[in-house]
Amino acid sequence: MTLAIGLILMGCAIGAGLAMIAGIGPGIGEGNAVAAACTAIGRQPESRGTVTSTMLMGCAVAETTGLYGLIIAILLIFVAPNLFVNILVAHAA
Repeated sequence: MTLAIGLILMGCAIGAGLAMIAGIGPGIGEGNAVAAACTAIGRQPESRGTVTSTMLMGCAVAETTGLYGLIIAILLIFVAPNLFVNILVAHAA
């Protein structure tokens, strides 16, 4: 029983770490978007408002991926271990 609980905790910790890898993509994508927006504004300064609003909308959409990964990691750390251990104890009895 102790080994099974340890495996549950280990699996949740590894899963949470893997879920946080989702934060890499938005960082790279938003950096590329801002770089492209700066280039576009540098070439055509009169389109600053349109480019900036489009860039901010794109960054907001891209950031949701990182937030989903964070939510999954938090659930795996704080909610899932208790849930899985309770299921294990219920089936073991």
